[in-house]
Amino acid sequence: LGLYYVSKGRKSTKEEPVLGEGKTFYSSEEVIIAINEKKVSKHANIKLRTKVRNADGELETKIIETVAGRVIFNESVPEEVGYIDQLLTKKNLQGIIAHVYKIAGSAKTANFLDNIKELGFQSAYKGGLSMGLGDIMVPEVKDTLVEQAKEEVDAVWNNYLMGLITDNERYNQVIDIWTRINSQLTNTLMQQLEEDNQGFNSIYMMMHSGARGSREQIRQLGGMRGLMAKPQKNLAGSVGGIIENPILSNFREGLDVIEYFISTHGARKGLADTALKTADAGYLTRRLVDVAQDVVVNEVDCGTLRGLNVSALKDNDEIVESLAERILGRVSVHDIYHPQTEELIVSSGETITDEICDKIDEALIEEVEIRSVLTCETRQGVCSKCYGRNLATSKIAQKGDSVGVIAAQSIGEPGTQLTLRTFHVGGTASNIAVEATIKAKTAGIVEFEDLRAIQSTDDEGESRTVVMGRSGEIKIIDPKSKKVLMSNHVPYSATLKVKEGQKVEKDQELCFWDPYNAVILSEFEGVTEFESIEEGITYKEESDEQTGHREKVIIDTKDKTKNPAVIVNTKGQDPKTYNIPVGAHLSVDEGATIKPGQILAKIPRSTSKSKDITGGLPRVTELFEARNPSNPAVVSEIDGVVTFGGIKRGNREIFIESKDGVKKRYLVSLSKHILVQDNDFVKAGYALSDGATTPSDILSIKGPTAVQEYIVNEIQEVYRLQGVKINDKHIEVIVRQMMQKVQVLESGDTTFLPNQVVDRFVFREENDRVLDMKVVTDAGDSPNLKPGQIISARKLRDENSTLKRKDLKLVKTRDAEPAVSKPTLQGITQSSLGTESFISAASFQETTKVLSEASIRGKADHLNGLKENVIVGHLIPAGTGLSDWSEMIVGSKDELDSMKESKVTEEKTEA
Repeated sequence: LGLYYVSKGRKSTKEEPVLGEGKTFYSSEEVIIAINEKKVSKHANIKLRTKVRNADGELETKIIETVAGRVIFNESVPEEVGYIDQLLTKKNLQGIIAHVYKIAGSAKTANFLDNIKELGFQSAYKGGLSMGLGDIMVPEVKDTLVEQAKEEVDAVWNNYLMGLITDNERYNQVIDIWTRINSQLTNTLMQQLEEDNQGFNSIYMMMHSGARGSREQIRQLGGMRGLMAKPQKNLAGSVGGIIENPILSNFREGLDVIEYFISTHGARKGLADTALKTADAGYLTRRLVDVAQDVVVNEVDCGTLRGLNVSALKDNDEIVESLAERILGRVSVHDIYHPQTEELIVSSGETITDEICDKIDEALIEEVEIRSVLTCETRQGVCSKCYGRNLATSKIAQKGDSVGVIAAQSIGEPGTQLTLRTFHVGGTASNIAVEATIKAKTAGIVEFEDLRAIQSTDDEGESRTVVMGRSGEIKIIDPKSKKVLMSNHVPYSATLKVKEGQKVEKDQELCFWDPYNAVILSEFEGVTEFESIEEGITYKEESDEQTGHREKVIIDTKDKTKNPAVIVNTKGQDPKTYNIPVGAHLSVDEGATIKPGQILAKIPRSTSKSKDITGGLPRVTELFEARNPSNPAVVSEIDGVVTFGGIKRGNREIFIESKDGVKKRYLVSLSKHILVQDNDFVKAGYALSDGATTPSDILSIKGPTAVQEYIVNEIQEVYRLQGVKINDKHIEVIVRQMMQKVQVLESGDTTFLPNQVVDRFVFREENDRVLDMKVVTDAGDSPNLKPGQIISARKLRDENSTLKRKDLKLVKTRDAEPAVSKPTLQGITQSSLGTESFISAASFQETTKVLSEASIRGKADHLNGLKENVIVGHLIPAGTGLSDWSEMIVGSKDELDSMKESKVTEEKTEA
C-alpha cells in the first residue's frame, strides 16, 4: 500500500495545485533534495534525466516523464536494472522483483527487498491512508438500475404466469437479471471510486494496490450485496441453491431486518464450512506427501525420448493459460525451428527460458513437446531434465531436490485456502450469467466442420437454420493465410445466424441457443404419435399453482417395458422415434402436425449452481483417489456409426459399428438422456449418455497419456476457479506416482501371476531377464535339465554340445515368453499402501495389515524413501544426504592444501 501510494501521480487542479509539477531535474539526487525541501510533492509528474533500459536491454541515458515518488523507490533499485517507471501494484511488484533477481542476483535482490519494505511502511504511515464512511460512495444510478431490474423481473413473472415459460426457466432468468444488474452497478461503482479524488480514494487504493479487499467486497460496501446462497442440508459439500430475491442494500446504507436475516444464512455457512473442511484439506496433504515422499531428483538425464505435447489451454475460445506459461522452465524434447525462417529456436534437451518463450510466441507455434516427469525413465525418483526448473530458485533442479514433497505441499496447502474461500464473501452466490451465444472473436470467413443443420421456421414463420448434430464445429478462417483463427463447438439445437463462406466482423453473433433448457428437436415434418406415454405411469401432469398452465412431465416408472417416446410419422419415409428421458417436459400434443426443427421436449438445465469450492475439495480428492463418479457416462470405445437396438431390462441398446466392421454393444439406462442419434458418427471416447466420464474409461480407451492429461487439467480447473495458481509439474509428480504400477494380463514364463499388480520398472526388468532365455520342452538325454526349466541360450549351447559329443538325444527348447501387462491408475491411498517400503506404508494407514503381509512375504526394506529413513533415524536421502555426497568432507582451502602436503611427504617417505 505504501509503495503504491508513493508511486501514484496526480495532476494539479485549481483547488489543489501539486507542487513542482512539470519541472525537469538532471538527476535523481536533485529530486530527493527537492522533495525533502518540500518544493516538490511526491505525486508530482516531473521530467528526469536517468538511465533506462532500451529495447535491446542496454542502459542508455535519456529524459523521461515520471512521478517524483517513483524516484525515491528507484534509489533502492540496483543500478544495473535501470530506472523502473511503473505504478507499484502487487502484481507489478512481483514482476519487478523477478526482473531484479534475474539481472542482479540474489544478494542484491535481498538488499533491495529490505529497502523497499522500509520505504513501504514509511510511506504508508506518512500517507495517513485511513478510511472513513465518506470514502464509500453509492452510485447515483443504483435506484434506476434496481428499478429497471425489478421491471425486467416482473416481465419474466408475467411470462411465467401466462404459462409461456416453466418455473425453472423463470428462476434462471431472474437470477441472470440480478447477476447482470449487479455487475453493471459494480462497474459504475468502481469507475466512480477511481475518479474520486484522482484515484486517491483510500478504499480504491487499498483494492487497486492489491493490499486488501477485492471487487466483490467493495461491491458489498457501496453497490448492493446481491444474490445470496442458501445453505444445503447435507455435509457432502453439494452446492446450495441461490435465493432469488437479492439483497438490494449495501453496508453503507445498512440492511433491513429480512436482509440481515438472509445474510446471517450465508455468513454462518461460511464459518461452519471452514471448520469442517480444514480437516479434509489436512488429510489430503498427508496422503499426497505420503504418496510422493520418495520422489527425489536422482540423476541429471534419464535419456528418455518421450515427452508430452503441450498446447495453450482454451476454454471454448478464451485462452486460460498460454503456451508460454505452460512450457516455461521445462526442457524441450525436439529441436524447435521457426516455421517461416527455419532458424533454430531451441535445441533438444535445452531448457526453455523466458526469451525462448517469447520467440515461440512470436513464431505462432501451437504445440511443443516437452520432457515431463510423467514420461521420465529414472528407476527411482526422477531426473532433473524431466522435472525442469526448480520453481524456488528458477534454476534447473539439482540432484537431491526432494521434488515429491514440494509437489505434495504445493497442492495441499492451497487446499486449506480453497476451503476458507466460501467465507470471504459471506456466502454471496458467484454465478456467472449464462453464455448462450457464440460471437466472432476476430473478423474472417466462416467455415463449418461436421455440422448437420436443417432449415426450419420459428413461431413467427420466419425461416432459420437449426443445428442437428452434436459434434459440429464453427471455425473462422483468415482469408489470406487460411489459418484457423477460432474454432468453437456448436451445441445441438443452436440457431445459426451465418452461412458457410460468409465474411464476418469481430463480435458478430454466429449462433445462439436456449441456455435454460436442453431440447429434443424433430428432424422432419410430420404428425406426432406417443408411445407408452401414459398418465400416472410414465408421465404426470404438473399444473403450475400460480399459472394453472398444465404440462406433461416424464417420470421414472417401475414398469421397465414402457419406454416413453415421441414418434414422428413422415410421408414416404420410415417413422422416426425420439426417446424422451425422465424429467423432460413435453412441448407437443399427440397428433399434432410439426415442422422440422420444432421442439418436441425440453429438459430444464440447472444452470445456476453457485460454484463453491466445497464442491471443489471433494472433487480434487475424487480425482486423486481415481474414484469413479456416481453417475458415469457410457462411453464409446471405437470410432463408428450409431444404430439403436431394442430395449432390454430397462436399458436401451446402442450399437456402434466401425468402418472395418467391428460392432460394439452398449446398454444405457432409459432414465438417462442419450446424447447421440441414429446414424451419428462418434469418435472413441465420446460420451453416449449424460454423466461424467470416468478416468478408468479414459485410460482403457484413449491410453495413459490422455488420462494423465485429463487428471492434471481437471485438478487445475478446480484450483483455477478459486484463482489459485499451481504449476502443472507438481500435479504431474503425483499423477506419475498414481500410474507407477501395471497389471499383469498374461504371465508368460515370468514369475508373475495373472492380474498381479507390479511396479512398471520391476515388470520391465523381469521381462528383460527372460528375454533371451529358453524353456526346455524335452530334456532329451540330459541328466541336468528337466522339462519346463528356464535356461540361458549359452547354457543350452554348452549342454547340447556335450550331448552331441556323446551321441545322445539333444535338448529341445522354445523361446521364453515375456509377460503382457496393461497400465493401471491407482488412487493416492492405494498407491501409498503399495510402496516397496513396508515401513513407510505401515506408518501411513492399516498398520497391522501392512505389517502382517510384509512378515508373511519376508520383505526387506531397503530404506530408499525419505519417510522410512526418518523412522529409523537415518539422514534422509535428499539434498546433501544423498549417498553421492556421503564421502565428502567440508573444510577450508588451507586444510585442503595441508592435506595435500602431508600426502606428498608421506609418499616421499614411502619412496
